[in-house]
Amino acid sequence: MARYTSSHWGIQEIVDGEGGVSLKPFSRDPHPSPIGLGMLEACTGPLRIRRPAVRKSCLDHGIGAAPSLRGEDDFVEVSWEVALELAASALKGTIASHGNQAIFGGSYGWASAGRFHHAQSQIHRFLNCIGGYVRHVDTYSLGAARVLLPHVVAPMDELMQQHTSWDVLEKETQLFVSFGGVPAKNAQISAGGTGEHLVDVSLRRMARAGVEFINVSPVANDIVTGGEIRWVPIRPGTDAAFMLGLAHTLIVNGWHDRAFLAKYCVGFDRFERYVVGADDGQPKDAAWAQAITGVPAAQITALAERMKSRRTMLNISWSLQRAHHGEQPFWMLVTLAAMLGQIGLPGGGFGVGYGATGTMGNANPRFGGPVLPQGDNAVRAFIPVARITDMLEHPGEAFNYNGRSHRYPDIKLIYWAGGNPFHHHQDLRRLLTAWRQVPCVIVHEQFWNATARLADIVLPATTTLERDDIGFATLERYMVAMKQAIPAVGEARDDYAIFQGLARRLEVEAKFTEGRTAAQWLRWMYDDCRPRASAAGAELPTFDAFWEEGLIDFGAHQQPVVMLDRFRADPVANPLKTPSGLIEIFSARLDSFGYADCGGHPRWYEPMEWLGSAKAQRFPLHLLSDQPYTKLHSQLDHSRLSRSNKVAGREPVTLNPRDARQRGIAAGDVVRIWNDRGACLAGAVLSDQIAPGVVKLSTGAWFDPQSWAEPRLDKHGNPNALTADIGASELSQGCAAQTCLVQIEKLETAPPPVSAFTLPNFVS
Repeated sequence: MARYTSSHWGIQEIVDGEGGVSLKPFSRDPHPSPIGLGMLEACTGPLRIRRPAVRKSCLDHGIGAAPSLRGEDDFVEVSWEVALELAASALKGTIASHGNQAIFGGSYGWASAGRFHHAQSQIHRFLNCIGGYVRHVDTYSLGAARVLLPHVVAPMDELMQQHTSWDVLEKETQLFVSFGGVPAKNAQISAGGTGEHLVDVSLRRMARAGVEFINVSPVANDIVTGGEIRWVPIRPGTDAAFMLGLAHTLIVNGWHDRAFLAKYCVGFDRFERYVVGADDGQPKDAAWAQAITGVPAAQITALAERMKSRRTMLNISWSLQRAHHGEQPFWMLVTLAAMLGQIGLPGGGFGVGYGATGTMGNANPRFGGPVLPQGDNAVRAFIPVARITDMLEHPGEAFNYNGRSHRYPDIKLIYWAGGNPFHHHQDLRRLLTAWRQVPCVIVHEQFWNATARLADIVLPATTTLERDDIGFATLERYMVAMKQAIPAVGEARDDYAIFQGLARRLEVEAKFTEGRTAAQWLRWMYDDCRPRASAAGAELPTFDAFWEEGLIDFGAHQQPVVMLDRFRADPVANPLKTPSGLIEIFSARLDSFGYADCGGHPRWYEPMEWLGSAKAQRFPLHLLSDQPYTKLHSQLDHSRLSRSNKVAGREPVTLNPRDARQRGIAAGDVVRIWNDRGACLAGAVLSDQIAPGVVKLSTGAWFDPQSWAEPRLDKHGNPNALTADIGASELSQGCAAQTCLVQIEKLETAPPPVSAFTLPNFVS
């Protein structure tokens, strides 16, 4: 009987051989990702945290001592008994002196494909058991869209689960227009584990079926179909203006579907006045859009005509809303699709992220899988996830979010399990300064990355390969009995065991465990989800049968999906969850918030920095920071696969050859990228697949400042040394990483060595 494990990147088969355990791709996956196969080598390598460790100043002088030395201080390896006593004491002291509202429970999701050993669930359950914590809401990936879309059409999670399926697109779609491409590299992953990688396969099938593809993007090769794709290069951050030019063309030619707009939408008349210039005297026509986007007006009008005469699917990349005013292109996409009148029709309408993860477009049953209950949080304070630095810098200060005013709490202890804030947050130099003001930082980690180096107490956590679990993602084809592949490395413990030890010291062990072992929780969670699966038409076998077989295949229950078809069939019987029950092109609720940067209908707002701004005179290149194809964010950056992609040991930055020639840069050169926020070094790659004036530096390089005391230069190529830490708008406060201007030069001196993959200094 085959043994399986599962990761974000897919299912792997565990092979027991004479030389030990190895991993191989899942035999039923048509396009497996290579990333997960590197887990075994990375998890047992020298950067693994093998014993609990405490920052030396904290051992010598107590927790809270010399926080300014985080990153520079030595570490002392200690026993689990000492580490847990210190952590429990820090938690008790913080609660006694400041209350639970002084604890920030940091976790950013991608800790494990397994549903039980999911760090975010574990830390939230534990902190709720001891009285609560300050939480975050939304995600870096989708901060702006998650807040906006419930006001306009539907919650993001609902839309993600009802995207028109690939088989319908292949048969019915005639024109597929994507803003930002459909990057199959991003679709290597799904939260909960990817069963089948279908994006590349499905795009190629659509191309063979005759679907026409148009990619509106600064990058040509962020969609690959095996066939012809018409590339429309556009200035980054100007997609809303481009779509307004399309909308104007549809309106003045009478090509918009007034019957659909009248029956299924509200507020088109208010939007129309803005588009034709009735309110401000400026028609948002194709010529106006050309001046902003750099796309010729004739191309814009020709695309509008083509869209209205074809069964058209409009798609948008998540990256577009990770920008200043990132709500606007998503709102415009829904508005354009409504103007075409094809929402709810097979092959038409819109998609909010085909290719963003592996699940969009799947036709498997939709039900909530196994889940660990997290309990109730007694602390009401929260922050939008990308506002952590603001919170640490400005305790007590008011901030706006989704129509209400809130205040930042005063954090005295950060407890982080799952995720790497010194990878995914923006303006890392600013975050580091604020991080060093917090009296105590406790971290669960697997590897000695920047977040571990910047902690006071480091508790070594197991990886996916070192524990039993259940792998499942809604809309994926398989549920996986994840079998432990290797023993725990060093003295690593799973998060559940760590929190159980702390719960015992804080006298809440019975509440945290409910008397169950990890194995008993797996059985309980599986049995708990069986009725939900049955309601979705998928009957699950007994737990023992599942565990013995290793896989459940939901493929037999696949049904074609058309997004919002029930709403189109009868909007009265199947209303949306918006205030009107209809698509809100003008939202009275959003308008009532009175935000200057996100009004009552979609519009063009000039970003704080873009290629059309005065700042481009000093920093004439727009930096895109996309998802890498050799890792997930910073996970496994130290693996062989990720390192093989580096240039001169650093993350590659892609430039157009014209921009490189102007700066005397050749392929393979080490370059310095900088702006007023900071600088980093990277290795140059030249490509005509990226528009002039645009450069691309993927995320994922472990943060490696030349000096922790003054971290102005990252040596390794982390783009968040350069990105702006601002909210997308007052509405969402989402991440705005894609709004970033830089300059690049060839490094003429010998570059400093990369030290991201060296261990911190340990003393007795």
